[in-house]
Amino acid sequence: MADAAGPSNAQAANNQLATTANEQQVDLTVHPSGIVPQLQNVVATVNLDCKLDLKSIALHARNAEYNPKRFAAVIMRIREPKSTALIFASGKMYARILQKLGFEVTFKEFKIQNMVGSCDVRFPIRLEGLASTHSLFSSYEPELFPGLIYRMVDPKIVLLIFVSGKVVLTGAKKREEIYQAFEQIYPVLKEFKKGGMIEAPSAQSQQQVPRLPAPQQVPQLGAPAPQLGAPPPHL
Repeated sequence: MADAAGPSNAQAANNQLATTANEQQVDLTVHPSGIVPQLQNVVATVNLDCKLDLKSIALHARNAEYNPKRFAAVIMRIREPKSTALIFASGKMYARILQKLGFEVTFKEFKIQNMVGSCDVRFPIRLEGLASTHSLFSSYEPELFPGLIYRMVDPKIVLLIFVSGKVVLTGAKKREEIYQAFEQIYPVLKEFKKGGMIEAPSAQSQQQVPRLPAPQQVPQLGAPAPQLGAPPPHL
């Protein structure tokens, strides 16, 4: 049993050392929280300034599919770098591959449309309290979607916040916008951390609470009633 547990313990120790090393490499001047959101997806567009024959591209290119009844573009899946390209007849798509297919394309108007990042704050979050306090920016309907949707104004980023502590950030045009948005929301998430201790009231707050007046004494039941006067004469 000891031999079997040895590799697991060693692997756990190596993982912990790797995690510590990664945390030490974080630039706290850029990431004061110590957490760096990781990019998960980038959507960009480019104009190739050339009319394209989508049927020819689908026949001669690898990993390409074209079904104009369903979608008016060729879907090309590229292994390295791992990405998916949508090729439109107007000439918006990958330049290098189409040049190899004989199209005289140029690379114009490249623009990043959306960047998606994600991270884990490593503590559960009270989404109900967050939605109630930040109702102007939050939308939380757990019957429809398990996450809270937080629409930040500056930078203009949409955050999906889950009770487990996972956070997804989308809508950025630059990587720095994702970093900035997370550093702004992180103190708010800590405020609504699940399992936080409720602070005891201070002595000053206790003095400000008015005291209730003492209850008046109520006469005991069964006590003799007071005499109102002498008994009436017998007739």
